[in-house]
Amino acid sequence: METLETRELRYFLAVAEELHFGRAAERLGMAQPPLSRAMQQLERRLGVRLLDRNRRGVALTDAGEMLLHEGRAALDAVTAAARRTARAGDAGGGRRNRLVLAVKAAASHELLHKLLDAYAAEPDAVEVEVLPSGTCEQGDMLRDGRADVALMHAPFNSLAGFDSEELLTEGQIAILPAGHPLAARESLSLADVTDIPDLPLARWSRDDAYPPGPGPEIHDQTQLAQLIALGRTVAVFPDSARAWLWSDHTAVPLTDAPPVVTHIAWPAHSRSLPLAALIRTATRL
Repeated sequence: METLETRELRYFLAVAEELHFGRAAERLGMAQPPLSRAMQQLERRLGVRLLDRNRRGVALTDAGEMLLHEGRAALDAVTAAARRTARAGDAGGGRRNRLVLAVKAAASHELLHKLLDAYAAEPDAVEVEVLPSGTCEQGDMLRDGRADVALMHAPFNSLAGFDSEELLTEGQIAILPAGHPLAARESLSLADVTDIPDLPLARWSRDDAYPPGPGPEIHDQTQLAQLIALGRTVAVFPDSARAWLWSDHTAVPLTDAPPVVTHIAWPAHSRSLPLAALIRTATRL
């Protein structure tokens, strides 16, 4: 059975993603001829053609597409193993074993507070570093080892490839400027929110989980909060988002929005005892 070195995978992924040897070599910080030779040697060793080369550039064969997909996952696993190993041992300088918990910025605030307090009271608790992230980055952070565990939200986050436990189910709310006429309503529908002439729905940048809105592009929670307060946009969030509302905001329940289920999720292969203790604490809550 042929084996692959991580160096070869990095070389191949650079070429496969750039589809150009010159750009790939520049990205890798190396000259182009050695990169070309490395790809030829890899193809000979595997016995398949990975790349179709022509004057216009490079295209992936079916075998190349397969290696692109599998290679990304393999490199993520190697990177994740290195990161988690470093966190699990004595890193020197007084640092000790710790867990990194990825959370969506400003989401599940009350649940997170209860979880951290309850876990800290456990006799063998380790340090938990809370790492706020974008709306749907938690899965990537678990896969590449930046996080050991995450709070994820269905249907927005995909739980594929992870073990998980359900922690909380809640409705959704529309967050509007406090002075807007619809802010006085007891409830709204999704159609009401997506069809406000003077208040376009916020559009999240680099996020495929939320439908693209016609409103301003949002990059972080603070920007969103300010634009809602200024009467420039409206947003839809789980009910727990009430925890970060400003006095200039009003939350109105949405009657027909699907429920949001918060899960605690972790890599399926994990054997971390501190992680197991954190998960037990979460399910008790």
